[in-house]
Amino acid sequence: MFTKKISKIVKRDGSIENFDRGKIISAIAKSAVSVGEDPKIGNKLINQIEKTVFKRYKGRLPTVENVQDIVEDTLIRQGYIKAAKSYILYREKRKEIREGKKIYGIAKDELKLGINAIKVLQSRYLLRNEDGEIIETPLEMLRRVAKAVSSIESKYGNDYSRWEKEFFDIMSKLEFVPNSPCLMNAGTRFQQMSACFVLDISDSLSNIFEILKIAALIQKTGGGTGFNFSKIRPRGEIVGSTKGIASGPVSFMSIFDKMTDVIKQGSKRRGANMGVLRVDHPDILEFITCKNDLNAFTNFNISVAATDKFMKAVMKNIDYEIIDPRTKQVIKKINARNVFDLIVTNAWTIGDPGLVFIDRINKLHNINEEITGVNPCGEQPLLPFESCVLGSINLTKFVKNKQIDWGKLRKIIHIAVRFLDNVIDINDYVVKEIEDITKANRRIGLGVMGWADMLVMLGIPYNTNKAVKLAEKLMKFINTEARNASADLGKEKGDFPNFKKSKLSKIWNNARNVAVTTIAPTGTISIIANSCSSGIEPLFAVSYVREVLEGTKLIETNFLFEEISKKRRFYSAQLLNEISKYGSVQHLKEVPKDIKKIFVTALDIDPIWHIKMQAAFQKYVENGVSKTVNLPENSTKNDVKNSYLLAYKFGCKGVTVFRYGSKGGKQVLYIEEGYEKRIKVSSEFSGGCPGVECGN
Repeated sequence: MFTKKISKIVKRDGSIENFDRGKIISAIAKSAVSVGEDPKIGNKLINQIEKTVFKRYKGRLPTVENVQDIVEDTLIRQGYIKAAKSYILYREKRKEIREGKKIYGIAKDELKLGINAIKVLQSRYLLRNEDGEIIETPLEMLRRVAKAVSSIESKYGNDYSRWEKEFFDIMSKLEFVPNSPCLMNAGTRFQQMSACFVLDISDSLSNIFEILKIAALIQKTGGGTGFNFSKIRPRGEIVGSTKGIASGPVSFMSIFDKMTDVIKQGSKRRGANMGVLRVDHPDILEFITCKNDLNAFTNFNISVAATDKFMKAVMKNIDYEIIDPRTKQVIKKINARNVFDLIVTNAWTIGDPGLVFIDRINKLHNINEEITGVNPCGEQPLLPFESCVLGSINLTKFVKNKQIDWGKLRKIIHIAVRFLDNVIDINDYVVKEIEDITKANRRIGLGVMGWADMLVMLGIPYNTNKAVKLAEKLMKFINTEARNASADLGKEKGDFPNFKKSKLSKIWNNARNVAVTTIAPTGTISIIANSCSSGIEPLFAVSYVREVLEGTKLIETNFLFEEISKKRRFYSAQLLNEISKYGSVQHLKEVPKDIKKIFVTALDIDPIWHIKMQAAFQKYVENGVSKTVNLPENSTKNDVKNSYLLAYKFGCKGVTVFRYGSKGGKQVLYIEEGYEKRIKVSSEFSGGCPGVECGN
């Protein structure tokens, strides 16, 4: 019997660590499982592999590559050809990723992230010195964030080191990822860590330009800004102080758009705005059509604040009142159905505007103060000058043996709520007005990403009632536990100052936060979480070409599809290449029918399932839900119309519809014309937010 053991091994970075038999056994097991072979192959072969390594490298230390070469040889010699091939392909893929990381100057990556995650981190998140050189690794970034966010615990008499460890642990395992400004700014000179802001604009030139300045400071630090322009007097009215003619809210929107163009040149990420106008404003028709020129308002998503009166008038096909925002007088009546049809036509043509059901938002709000605006992707209704910090749980980390690990999920929810609440205390606010209302309400938004992936892991098609029912069950659990966590924090650290005058005081004895849950689009943070699916969106494409560097294009495939296709033995590079032309697998004979059912994409499913899924989550989300109803290019205006009406009927707080191709060459996922059609995705693609980039 062979008794001598390998004790040390040289890693790729030149460091030396203990030889770990378990890593080899695990790697072989994964390769075997992926091709349907015995997962215990590694246990059978490990002694032989170690014996070969010892003899071949007697008197010197083997490298990782040396050992992997011997693993390949052993698998082949023992007749495990398929497992050997899978092992070789895995090595090649990891090599490609390492080479890609070298391009971006990342020599050390303890988190084993993908190329696109590294690119995003390098371009925006990792700290740099005065010469522009990156001075931290992804793991060091997470340590920076965990240390900063836990530091406030000592103020409450708690052991901050315990929570630093807890926060670092859930982030480093990619079980929870906070919003982008938190990753960028925690532990830096100016810790602005909120993702979402709504700023109140009055009918005053001085106020408008003061808000413009505040918005610029927010966007410089990575936050997204929402504005309601409904207080501004309509175009053509006489301005009392100068006797001039008012230019109207749309003209002032253009100033904010230009500001964002300027600010984004030197900020950490592209600026993002949401413009909202009430449906009863005299300039509503101009607002609805303001983005007909695709080169106009490129830094804005726009939404019409639709009242209950308006929606009822649409369904009855009757007139509704247009009100002067300055005098509050009814100035005329117009047909609601005609206005609604114009909204539908524009949404079908260019993807804007969306709808915000403003009365529903205020009825469900926990404080008797009027919400008038939402953040750039619509998931965060906020009071004037309020901000919110977001974070998302990566649902792919909570499935084991086709079951949801509810106990583990409960634990992460409680840690994540504490994390987000701590951010409110240590945050640096742009102006005192924002700080005051944010701390008075302590609003947080805990959400999810990887929902589509979770459904695949559970074997449940997205477009089924089973998936919708699970969505309700899951979100009810998350919201209940988040609310329990907030109650515990209220007892421990004190309730939010506005608690006594909130609706929550009639239900709960304690509450640290006015609201606890939000479903954000998780654009960039889902890339950081190794490209899990975005928010609660279905997969946009199973396989696609992503541009990661000018001139560099990679075919990326959903990691679950790759695993399953290998395990079911229909995997091939040619198949992935074919899928990348269209994104979908529904037309491919090589893909089994049961696999087609669970790998449906956003454009494969009927629009009603988008709405049903959004409504299912919204039922148990205290803030809002970012969800895009993705429609195929050949969809009709009637499809858009029905989507809007169903969203209102099913209880959503807002809705965005995006017909493929409606933004021309400005969308980030598209089929490229040329030698062959291919689905292409830019490295900025969020999966669910088709307009400007969101601030989370």
